[in-house]
Amino acid sequence: MSEGTVTSGDGTTIAYTAWGDGDPIVIIDGATAHRVTTPENAVAAELLADEFLVINYDRRGRGESGDTAPYAVEREFEDLAAVIEQAGHGRPATVFGWSSGGNLALGAAQSGVPVARVALFEPSAAVDDARPPLPADYVERLEAAVADGRPGDAVALFMTAAAMMPEEMVDGMRGEDWWPGLEAIAPTIAYDGRQVGDALSGTPLRADLWDDVDVPVLVMHGIDTWPAMAAGARAVAAHLSTATLRPVPGQEHSTTPDVLAAALREFVKES
Repeated sequence: MSEGTVTSGDGTTIAYTAWGDGDPIVIIDGATAHRVTTPENAVAAELLADEFLVINYDRRGRGESGDTAPYAVEREFEDLAAVIEQAGHGRPATVFGWSSGGNLALGAAQSGVPVARVALFEPSAAVDDARPPLPADYVERLEAAVADGRPGDAVALFMTAAAMMPEEMVDGMRGEDWWPGLEAIAPTIAYDGRQVGDALSGTPLRADLWDDVDVPVLVMHGIDTWPAMAAGARAVAAHLSTATLRPVPGQEHSTTPDVLAAALREFVKES
């Protein structure tokens, strides 16, 4: 295992951890997550390190990575491109994204970032009434809460509107020891909102959304996940002409490192 940094196109420093050697697999976390909060990524990486160079990086504004204003979704595509070029030695990478990190991965592939294949675990999508759509002003409300010095309200909005948690449950979380850690990265929650765009609008995915993605795509969802998450994964898989849908053992909105590592290894070898 090694740690390092790369420099993105706008000069932002992006921190990463790498395991093993070989063709790169890059892991992208979803909303609120980064290397410290997702130790399961390290376990999966260690299981894959016998054959692959596995890279897990902190998205901008989180963990040990920097941030440079103003934000645009393209900046995160450039971050991924820098990780692939500098930490991945320029070899076309398999890019795996959790949740809204999967939307980022697809957007990057759409924009021309050199990826060999894309794997997703429950990407953010809602094309029907399987779940409530994101409010039309979701990003604006997140940014306003942060600008007004109310990062906790931004976190609460994400948990209720995006993660579909009951308000009373979220209210009870505000006193937990880990809540300040979420408040610290509250400004980045809007980044995921912008990456997701209108994919959580409750209407069919736009025909031109990811229409230039021509690499193999694996779309996974947990067998035991919430029905709305499985429906979103099915919608993304149906929307992409190169996609394969695979339900995997899991609990709610996740799976175990051994299941994930096995699925990624098989996907790379078969595609």
